[in-house]
Amino acid sequence: MTAARRRRAARPLDVDVTDGRGRPVPSRGLPAFLAAAAPRGARGAMVVALIGDQAMRRLNRQFRGKDCATDVLSFPEASKAGDDVSPGLRLGEMAIALGVARRQARRFGHSLDTELRVLALHGLLHLLGYDHDTDQGEMGRVEERLRKRAGLPVGLISRAPGRTRHR
Repeated sequence: MTAARRRRAARPLDVDVTDGRGRPVPSRGLPAFLAAAAPRGARGAMVVALIGDQAMRRLNRQFRGKDCATDVLSFPEASKAGDDVSPGLRLGEMAIALGVARRQARRFGHSLDTELRVLALHGLLHLLGYDHDTDQGEMGRVEERLRKRAGLPVGLISRAPGRTRHR
């Protein structure tokens, strides 16, 4: 293994930001943010795909049976809530709809970059195995703690209690 590969594998999170077709796009600071905001012990590789609303609508229809664009969808590949994930392991992928994120940023009075961080943190927790639909509030508590530590104004779960639009 090369020295560069060892350094890359040793990072807690290895985050690639793409356009949904695997092409790199400007990261908007998401890799550094997620590395700093992630739960302690979170390790592994993941992809954040910044996609259009129509592409998100197709994904939401295909995987959740809901014919609408949602804000974030997560596609985990490994782990259970609270497990440490080792370097080199693929956590999975998440998709974030840029149009939805822009509208939500305006609605909540913050920047698009802040909204992308709110959504990415939420999606990361799903990749780590958390599920707010079944965990009696555990994911919400973790998201709230990490949100505060990261300096985000609000968490996705706390601003929409009782509503489940994503996964």
